[in-house]
Amino acid sequence: MRIFDVIGPIMVGPSSSHTAGAVRIGNISRKLLGERPVKAAITLYGSFAATGRGHGTDRALVAGLMGMGQDDLRIAQSLEMAREEGMEVSFATGEMRNAHPNTAKLELVGDGGRELEVVGASIGGGQIRILEIDGITTDFSGEENTLIVHNEDVPGHVAAVTALLSLKRINIASMQLYRSERGGYAVMVLETDQPIPDELRVSIQALPDVLKVTVLNLDEGGNQ
Repeated sequence: MRIFDVIGPIMVGPSSSHTAGAVRIGNISRKLLGERPVKAAITLYGSFAATGRGHGTDRALVAGLMGMGQDDLRIAQSLEMAREEGMEVSFATGEMRNAHPNTAKLELVGDGGRELEVVGASIGGGQIRILEIDGITTDFSGEENTLIVHNEDVPGHVAAVTALLSLKRINIASMQLYRSERGGYAVMVLETDQPIPDELRVSIQALPDVLKVTVLNLDEGGNQ
C-alpha cells in the first residue's frame, strides 16, 4: 500500500471522494478526449447527485475538464472560468442500476470535433475507476499509461495490436477485452509500462476495422 492510500491526496476540499476524485474523473476524461473540451453534458448519479453540489462536485468535474489538478486553488471558480473560455456545460441527475454511489457520466465534444462519452466513479481517497467509454464497459484507474482500441469484433485484432507494441518494445502490464456482442463493437484496454508514442497510435489506427484509438499517457504531452 502506498503512503497516499493511507493519508489521502493533496487536495482542495471538502471531500476526497466528491471533490478530489471528481477532479481526477474530469482530468482523465480530458486526456482521453485528447482535445480541449468545448461542450460537456454531465450527469450525476447516487451520492454525487444527492450531495454533489454542496461538496463542489460540479465545480471539481469542470476543473478537471479544464486541466486543473486536485490541489488547484482555482477549482472553486471553475464554472465561471469555463464560461469565460467558451465551454458549454450542462448538468443533470439520473439513476443508474448497480452504479457506484459516486458516479458521473461525461458526454464531451472537443475543439477539434472529437466526441467521447465517459462514465467514471470516485471510489475513495481521491482514487477513481473509468467504468465505461462510449457505452462499452471498462475498468481502469488512469494511473498507468493506457491504450484503448475501439474496433469491430473480428479475429486478429489482439494479435495485430500486441505485435505493434512489441516492435516498439512496449511492455503490457494488463489487458482487458470487452465487446457489445459477438461480431459487434469491441474495446481493448491495455495498460503499459512505457508511454504510447504518437506514431504507434497512428499505426494502430490504420489497422483494418479499427474505429478509434485513444491514448492516455502519464506525461501530459502524449495524450491523443
